[in-house]
Amino acid sequence: MHRYRRVDMPLIACIEGYRINPERARMKLQDILSTAKKQDASDIHLVSGHAPMIRVHTVITPMDCPILTPESVHEALSEMITKVQMARFEESKDLDFSFEIEGLGRYRVNAHQQRGGIGLAMRAIKSDAPPLEELNLPEIISRLTFLPRGLVLVTGDTGSGKSTTLASMIQSMNDRYRKHIITLEDPVEYTFESNKCLIEQRELGDDMPSFASGLKHALRQDPDIILVGEMRDLDTTALAISAAETGHLVLSTLHTVNASQTVERIIDMYPAGQQNQIRSMLGNTLQAVVSQTLFSRMDQPGMVPAVEVMLCTPAVRNIIRESRTFEIPNVIDTNRQMGMISLDNSIAQLYFNSLITREDAIAQAAYPDKLERQLAA
Repeated sequence: MHRYRRVDMPLIACIEGYRINPERARMKLQDILSTAKKQDASDIHLVSGHAPMIRVHTVITPMDCPILTPESVHEALSEMITKVQMARFEESKDLDFSFEIEGLGRYRVNAHQQRGGIGLAMRAIKSDAPPLEELNLPEIISRLTFLPRGLVLVTGDTGSGKSTTLASMIQSMNDRYRKHIITLEDPVEYTFESNKCLIEQRELGDDMPSFASGLKHALRQDPDIILVGEMRDLDTTALAISAAETGHLVLSTLHTVNASQTVERIIDMYPAGQQNQIRSMLGNTLQAVVSQTLFSRMDQPGMVPAVEVMLCTPAVRNIIRESRTFEIPNVIDTNRQMGMISLDNSIAQLYFNSLITREDAIAQAAYPDKLERQLAA
């Protein structure tokens, strides 16, 4: 694909803990990425004025390298993107894109201006979406892939695994259905090969000017399932809800930490005069909210998610319509037999299964004092 360019550019010298005289030897970006991959880094940061940094299981660690210069980072960026993308970056001072290095993998990249220099934040993307059963998610998440229509939201902070969960859900449906799936992403992360489904993937900037535009036109492309990378503005949100209301299954994300906050965030996007109407529409179309938080595992290297799940039962739909979202946590707690689970109960399960530490559990709990008593019981 034209947007994924093979890179072969020099940076400054550093490799595997050995220092090399930068005046005598220059190193290629793929060597830094290769070192990062060997250390199982999820993120790589190249920022002028700093040594390259990698994130391994949530911890930022500097590589044993000289400080990057503005010229070296600019050179790296210019080798990864087209002239059109470079012009866009120079105008807006920010650019999101993805690229691929053969033999190493694909990366989601944000280029940004900082203190007169350039910074590159690179997220390693696995080529194939893992099976849902390998993600340590509640079984109810798999059942959501059988929904015929409606809106399913996966929420959480940046880096909480939202994209991986959605990609695994899409792959599960790709292996089972004969349907048309359209994804609208910024940028494309996991790439899919059409199996039983026909899958089209569109990337913001290259394939569409905005999520709202891509979603508007997607509705005319005979889709059954639509993945919207993020409901980040009113136009996109309104079109996503409308698509769900007209019989499509719509999957999307929000940067919210729980179900009640997710509902309120959507309502607050609308002018006050439209909020009652959108509460009714959302109450009719929303099927589930899945909120994720990642923890470092204590039993082995890696991460494990704690997950809050809200299913839209008739009681939840009435709560949304009547603006009583403060009651959602109680409804989740009292409907565990249906597959709902609160964040703190999910965290407690991880702790009792010896997957996370007590300190991490309490630190990320919604109600730390209550969870501390639960763990001590």
